[in-house]
Amino acid sequence: MGARAADRGGPDLVEATELEHHRVELTGYCYRMLGSGFEAEDAVQETFVRAWRTYQAGRGPLRPWLFRLATSVCLDMLRGPQRRARAMDLGPAARPGDPLGEPLPGDAWVWPVPDDRVLPADPAELAVARESVRLAFVAALQRLPARQRAVLILRDVLKWQAAEVAGLLEMSVASVNSALQRARARLPAVTPEDAEVDERLLDRYVSAFERYDVDALVSLLREDATMSMPPFAWWLRGREAIRAVLVAAAAPCDGTRLLPARANGAPAFAQYRDGKAFALVVLEIGGGVVTGMTTFLDPGLVSSFGLPMSFGGALRTDR
Repeated sequence: MGARAADRGGPDLVEATELEHHRVELTGYCYRMLGSGFEAEDAVQETFVRAWRTYQAGRGPLRPWLFRLATSVCLDMLRGPQRRARAMDLGPAARPGDPLGEPLPGDAWVWPVPDDRVLPADPAELAVARESVRLAFVAALQRLPARQRAVLILRDVLKWQAAEVAGLLEMSVASVNSALQRARARLPAVTPEDAEVDERLLDRYVSAFERYDVDALVSLLREDATMSMPPFAWWLRGREAIRAVLVAAAAPCDGTRLLPARANGAPAFAQYRDGKAFALVVLEIGGGVVTGMTTFLDPGLVSSFGLPMSFGGALRTDR
């Protein structure tokens, strides 16, 4: 795709290098729409294919045209016959001793995405963008009907004008404003996370986790902290419940190793057991303590974060 289509006898279309300039912003948009990094990347690739085939010089600015195509692609994907609602309210928290149950299908979950795939490099834009890709916020977006979701993301996250959104979605300005009001009213409140995380807190978390020091680990949690393990609907709320489960589990994670990553604007770790990739752990941090731990039990996620699938060194870090 490096050459112009005109060189192949077709119309004068957009160059691949021009498309790549918009990849991160478009991936972030599609991720918020779809709730899956893998699906977002597929949507952006399809957007680029359509743009390369159909964009003609003189049609207008490239960026809004790409967002028009990306929105169309996402809406098509969300209308798919096999599309299921991504897991949101999973019912009451489990109690110590409750079984994990059966795993939900993979496409029922909001999955994490590496920061560098969806967040801008510009520090002035980073703070807002980081909050809008947090797992809790992206999960909350999935409550909204698809077109309301697009309106809210374009208006409140990307700061498009109502007239621009109306043109992109082929709606009236009044309809855009109405959809935005309904979307805001339906969007559940999401507790903000710390913009900057104390690295000493993360060091203490890693040390406690790798040593399976339950008391040290629990001391880092907020009183109402949560722990979940997709693809299982099982989850816990509260330090005491988490402590009871960890104590009863007979140290299954003792001697594991964590390698740092960044996911959804938050600290994350690839977890290795017996030297092999096992899961990706994403932390929520608020008020200087850990408020949530989500362990995605899919080893394949580790490689998507650019981390090795095996860890050849010592299985425990001395701290």
